[in-house]
Amino acid sequence: MRPSDAVPAAEWEAAHARLLASLVELIRIPSINPPDPPGPELDAARRIAGWLEEAGVPATVYDPVPGRGSVVARLRGDGTWGEPLLLLSHLDVVPAPADRWTHDPFAADIADGYVYGRGAVDMKNLVAMEIEVVRLLAASARAAGRDPAVDPIPGLRRDVLLAVTADEEAGGHAGIGWLADHHPEHLRAAGAINESGAVSLDVGGRRLYPIQVAEKGYAVYRIAVHGTWGHGSMPRPDNAVTLAAAVIERLAVPGDPRPTPVMQAFFTAAADALDGEAATLLRALAGDDPGRAEAALGRICSPVYARAARALLRDTASANVVHAGVKYNVIPGDAVIEVDCRLLPGTTEPAMRAEVERMLGPEVLATCSIELVTTAVPVVAPATGELYDSLVHAVLDGDPEGIPLPVMAPFATDNKTLLRLGIPAYGFSPLRIDPGEAYLERYHGVDERVSIDGLRWGLPVLYDAVRRFSG
Repeated sequence: MRPSDAVPAAEWEAAHARLLASLVELIRIPSINPPDPPGPELDAARRIAGWLEEAGVPATVYDPVPGRGSVVARLRGDGTWGEPLLLLSHLDVVPAPADRWTHDPFAADIADGYVYGRGAVDMKNLVAMEIEVVRLLAASARAAGRDPAVDPIPGLRRDVLLAVTADEEAGGHAGIGWLADHHPEHLRAAGAINESGAVSLDVGGRRLYPIQVAEKGYAVYRIAVHGTWGHGSMPRPDNAVTLAAAVIERLAVPGDPRPTPVMQAFFTAAADALDGEAATLLRALAGDDPGRAEAALGRICSPVYARAARALLRDTASANVVHAGVKYNVIPGDAVIEVDCRLLPGTTEPAMRAEVERMLGPEVLATCSIELVTTAVPVVAPATGELYDSLVHAVLDGDPEGIPLPVMAPFATDNKTLLRLGIPAYGFSPLRIDPGEAYLERYHGVDERVSIDGLRWGLPVLYDAVRRFSG
């Protein structure tokens, strides 16, 4: 039996209804980061605390930066299986240009089987699912005549922690970073479940469920380009904009692929589960022939997943912000480019800087100065062990024909803060989605949305994962 089979069908129906209502309400709280003015993150934290209190679970809200709240809670087990399990998620979302959306990004409209809104994918869907798992566990205590505020949850062999934090979209300094520095007891655990993983991906007629065990590091550089000021009527080659264009052009050239052990395991496991051309193409992606790998990407992946795969096979540099010029008829003598570099496991920041300098070349580099703005190391958790195995079994319980396998994320999460506390963390926000849904494009994108049927599938899978690991 799956642990979720012990929950009556009527209770599951109520749980699904609460999950949907919670997600809608959370999306309608515009917890944008950067906040202007601060407040919605605290509003969301207080609302979650209210839901937990209604379920009999004490919750604490912290707002170390006024208006920027995080909420934590704990369910007790009997402690016989060791340290707790941490359910982690974040409250903040990126801005949404409403004029480009077909639905108001903060209305949480329901249409065509989807909930639309900023945060539907990143990541209020998992916030709502984790809250609902806590509610279900608390309900099992009340049904047994216990008080979930103080008594162990029936069958729970370790504590379950919940932390829903602010500021993840800007590095987490006012959220999980502050908790790690001032209240690590709310985070210390045998392992953690966080965002971005176990979302179905159809390849070769099979459903893959990539479970995030790693994420790339990053190094953000500010490149100051030095030219010569002058009159726009007399063009000159040392125009800072012209020089900046050369910088951007050279940084846009992809580097050589370097399949890491995690990505080799991902492509190899997927190939082993498939056959025919799909298996051959996947093995090419795990190999050391760049030409074959690039050709395979174009044949097996849709454009959005091909972009993700390319990013996961190499260190990347993306020039995303450019500042230059003061007036149309003034040749600028200065320009500034902000570059987002993402580092594979095994690449250090000094090595990335050296690669940026190599890409620019001596002539262009002589016109520039490079400043490191911020950096963080890659994160890798083991694709073995009790917690990872619990996630795998939960997926297979929910979809016996599915293929769970380890993967790396190209972006950063709050797992980087857990790394310094020595806590292995996994991306596991389980959803079974329509094969035609470009889920990756919904991250920070227009018309962000999540499938209601996907949530209905994912909630018992998350519940099973928690129960399997925690008893």
